[in-house]
Amino acid sequence: MTPIIIGIAGASASGKSLLSYTIFNELKAELGEDNIAIMNEDAYYKDQSHMEMEERIKTNYDHPNAFDHSLLVHHLDELLTGRSVQIPTYDYKIHTRTKQTILMEPRPVIIIEGILLLVNKTIRKRLNTSIYMDTALDICFIRRLKRDMEERDRTLESVIQQYKSTVRPMYLEFVEPSKQFADIIVPKGGKNRVAIDMIKARIKQLSPET
Repeated sequence: MTPIIIGIAGASASGKSLLSYTIFNELKAELGEDNIAIMNEDAYYKDQSHMEMEERIKTNYDHPNAFDHSLLVHHLDELLTGRSVQIPTYDYKIHTRTKQTILMEPRPVIIIEGILLLVNKTIRKRLNTSIYMDTALDICFIRRLKRDMEERDRTLESVIQQYKSTVRPMYLEFVEPSKQFADIIVPKGGKNRVAIDMIKARIKQLSPET
């Protein structure tokens, strides 16, 4: 059967990953591990290994041009036609891809999450259901600050500067307007139990053979 693809978008630190992995883990238990997979748009940040570190730091990572969306679309098409793909891995600490890739086999249900999924028309066409995390920006900023300092070796000053210079402006220019393309808008973050159950029911409706 042709896989169904569920896209989950929204601001950085809006709860996309929490929602995605909650749905993934619960459905994996219900449908079986071989019937569901998860992808992350961040894996498709462009390779910057040819650039010096100080140049990599200057990249606007919240602009669509920072992503290799053409490769992402190609991989989605390969999965839709039953072929496996090698997904890049991205290292936030060195601001580029590593040499390793991750083999991903086709699955009946594929969940993909990322900030700019709904901005790209070509990606939207491949989504069976699109979801937007509608989380207040102050909450997103606090979560991002904590995450980047604890997990990505960023300083307080660098996180604040990046948020002011690119994260918030790009959210207003690209991410927030893409909400209009969502089938489902989820408030209250990734622990919204009603939204989780509704999305799970939608996935089961779209994939009755799993």
